[in-house]
Amino acid sequence: MLVTYAYVGCRTTRARNARGKGISVYRIDSTTGRWEPIEVCPAMDNPSFLALNAQQDRLYAVHGDGSDVSSYCIDHATGRLEMLNTQSCAGMNPVHLALSRDRASLVVSNYATGAVARMPLGADGELLPVASMVNLSGLPGPHRTEQSSSHPHQISRYATVRYNSNWHIVPDKGLDTVFAVQWKENGEPMLMAHRCREGSGPRHAAFHPMSPIVYVANELDSTVTTWRFDVFTGELEPLDTVSTIPRSMHGPTSAAGIAIDPTGRHLYVSNRGHDSVVTFTLDGASGFPKEPRWTDTQGEFPRFICLSPCGDHLYAANERSDTIVQFLRDKVAGNLTPTGRTIHTGSPVCIVFKNN
Repeated sequence: MLVTYAYVGCRTTRARNARGKGISVYRIDSTTGRWEPIEVCPAMDNPSFLALNAQQDRLYAVHGDGSDVSSYCIDHATGRLEMLNTQSCAGMNPVHLALSRDRASLVVSNYATGAVARMPLGADGELLPVASMVNLSGLPGPHRTEQSSSHPHQISRYATVRYNSNWHIVPDKGLDTVFAVQWKENGEPMLMAHRCREGSGPRHAAFHPMSPIVYVANELDSTVTTWRFDVFTGELEPLDTVSTIPRSMHGPTSAAGIAIDPTGRHLYVSNRGHDSVVTFTLDGASGFPKEPRWTDTQGEFPRFICLSPCGDHLYAANERSDTIVQFLRDKVAGNLTPTGRTIHTGSPVCIVFKNN
């Protein structure tokens, strides 16, 4: 029987007005869909965003607002975590992480110090000291507080059904720029910079499974931009930008999480403030988002969304109301329907799944 474990990252500090206690581990019942709590693994402050290695036996966590990254061993039989080690990311406020294509390194985006770092992995999957640092430069956006300098918010490897590249897409909220970075075989970094619309604040990206398209959720102006990506050169070209909120929304809100369904038919973006997930149908020819419709996340400040491994459900992590809300996803129309299942957990900001 297939067993799925969910690992939930969170905020823990008083400075973040947080109620999380560590990395929460759940076993998901394949018959009922119920989340059974296994443990809350104690961790350093703010074990926020998480990543699994390809074998799904090691978990990595960045510690937001600090300067560290941690590694954990996963028990195959129980899903429980045991810490391997902690290593400095040579920067401040690491906010996202990903594994390299050769599985030999972890790459990290350091939000506060405007750089991305490459950390080699040891034989047991433990973190080794930073081997390469790439500082991001450019003209800051016009927002006086959110765009004072470079703020790389994500670093996801461009890997899809069709392409398995070593490019990492890095939306930089502070510079209104989307970067593409890769490390050559000799360890030297290669960086491509692509300017966005002024004041957009690019935050997180998702990739079309078949077409060479990158979708970027722009935090500051609540939009999503469709980019054409050249997997060989790293060039990005903006093609289309649409709003993630209704025209009638005039209060404070910002785009946050983004997810795409495995077939490339629908795109989802969460809105913090409007407290919704917008569902877009993706045009079959152009890939552009169209026909937006909104679903209430039944909670406050949905910082993160993701699809279940099989794509049947969408989960919205409502950071300020301490809930993860489950939605049934119509695979044809893309519509979301709340199932009535809510997981109560302190200040959730990320979910990753492991299948046994």
